[in-house]
Amino acid sequence: MQTEEYLGRVQKECDAHLDTIIPSEDERPAVIHKAMRYSVLAGGKRFRPALVVASGEVFDADLESLFELACGIELIHTYSLIHDDLPCMDDDDLRRGKPTLHKVFGDGIAVLAGDALYALAFEVIARCAEPETIEEIARATGTDGMIGGQAADILLEGKEISPLDLEYIHTHKTGSLITACLTSGARMGNAADEDIAQLRDFGGRIGLAFQIVDDILDETGTTETLGKKTGADRDRGKNTYPKIHGLQASVDKAVGLVDEAKNALVLPGRGTIILELLADFVVHRVI
Repeated sequence: MQTEEYLGRVQKECDAHLDTIIPSEDERPAVIHKAMRYSVLAGGKRFRPALVVASGEVFDADLESLFELACGIELIHTYSLIHDDLPCMDDDDLRRGKPTLHKVFGDGIAVLAGDALYALAFEVIARCAEPETIEEIARATGTDGMIGGQAADILLEGKEISPLDLEYIHTHKTGSLITACLTSGARMGNAADEDIAQLRDFGGRIGLAFQIVDDILDETGTTETLGKKTGADRDRGKNTYPKIHGLQASVDKAVGLVDEAKNALVLPGRGTIILELLADFVVHRVI
């Protein structure tokens, strides 16, 4: 199965689930539910859900439970995008080719819709996952993960930073949730601790590569292809891989990380081809 076909299957299934998970626009508070649906159902590749499902399938996890978990994580991802786009953060006008949520509903409703998605996410995840999985996802989105990376990104904006500082931002802001997708999916199939450790290493590498590619595309992509304004990181003085390491070195780093991730992933008796194809997908936009 080709990567796009696999992503398409996951996207279709996830979108159907998400449509039923998020309350109807007719339910009070209607404006919050309308805002939640506006952002979640706006499209997207559903890459993170695909990682959840693919890692779980490696260990023969129940498919319905995997999609429930995957949708919960997609709600977390969408909440992070809503808050990331706010004027007090990155102040973006476009997301997935549409006006960002705060542009349509206002800042206050956007904050509340993001908060509501985060709460709903753990309601969904708690229905299908064990406490250890819930704890790992919560850690990946808190100060040890996504929020920690985002805080560093804001505080260090416009300042000279070291390559280690940059790697901290990227591995936490983006890599932590991508890693949790892989480990949580595998846990649904009762994967052994040594297998979880391998997937954590795999996720760390492709998660860093994913953010490096985002940095590259902000320099080289177009608004039409990416669905959001390009050059924004440079305009805000953000610290990116191309800014610190140069464009070609950044491409080489991302490709190298994906190659390392695939070469190090050895799960005896388990097929990992879909995981490897998803890793390649991370960098195929820049090579």
